[in-house]
Amino acid sequence: MNPIVSASDLATALTGAGGPVLLDVRWQLGNPSGAAPPFVGRAAYASGHLPGAVFVDLDTELASAPGSGGRHPLPDLQVFGAAMRRAGVSAHRPVVVYDGGQGWAAARAWWLLSWTGHPDVRVLDGGLPVWLGPLSTEIPNPDPGDFVPSPGTHGLLDADGAAGLARSGLLLDARAGERYRGEVEPVDRVAGHIPGAVSAPTDRNTAADGRFLPARRLRERFAALGADAGREVGVYCGSGVSGAHEVLALAVAGIPAALYVGSWSEWTSDPRRPVAVGPDPR
Repeated sequence: MNPIVSASDLATALTGAGGPVLLDVRWQLGNPSGAAPPFVGRAAYASGHLPGAVFVDLDTELASAPGSGGRHPLPDLQVFGAAMRRAGVSAHRPVVVYDGGQGWAAARAWWLLSWTGHPDVRVLDGGLPVWLGPLSTEIPNPDPGDFVPSPGTHGLLDADGAAGLARSGLLLDARAGERYRGEVEPVDRVAGHIPGAVSAPTDRNTAADGRFLPARRLRERFAALGADAGREVGVYCGSGVSGAHEVLALAVAGIPAALYVGSWSEWTSDPRRPVAVGPDPR
């Protein structure tokens, strides 16, 4: 199943009976300098959202509190499951997730639902900016869903697994190139990358309008980075959000990949873990 859906196809799906559950996951990475007011996803949702969409909070429902496990560790599955059921998510009904256009937050929700067993979840390609239909300020109260998260045995990496994959397979770093090289680090305490990881900024998976490149071009991009047939692939980023977007891009290309959720923010929480700098993976 294609993990993304166009705005036109979503509009068609919403006209018939049994349309998808809509989740609004608008979120932005905080500014550590505090120079600008923080973005409030719930307020953006309240000002206008796809009709029938339910707001899901990334920081509290798609992640646990920051700590040694990183800035966005895996959520408590009971909390996550309750949030999904509150939003009307059921195992038998399709789900479409969207955000403000960057795609990172929507991809995080897509990855969590997929990893915990939902069989039919997609991301609105391009997010809210590509939606041409009406918006609503009405807050829906859907019937509770029945989805119970059941984590998969594949698709998730811990720190040791990421380190091993960097040696034996392909570990992609989805952050900006200057963060990978250690030239700048605006968020985490140490600059650089996991030794052996390959730089693969996630913004190169999309066009200027935020929509994913065609699957063929994505396959070509990842092949050039070393995603050969049969090679195990993993992704990390700063805290497991933009990395989920790269896992989604790989899925569009037909390449399965695991996510290191703790990512750089967890890796650097332990000073004993090695750090590489510069353009060379090692």
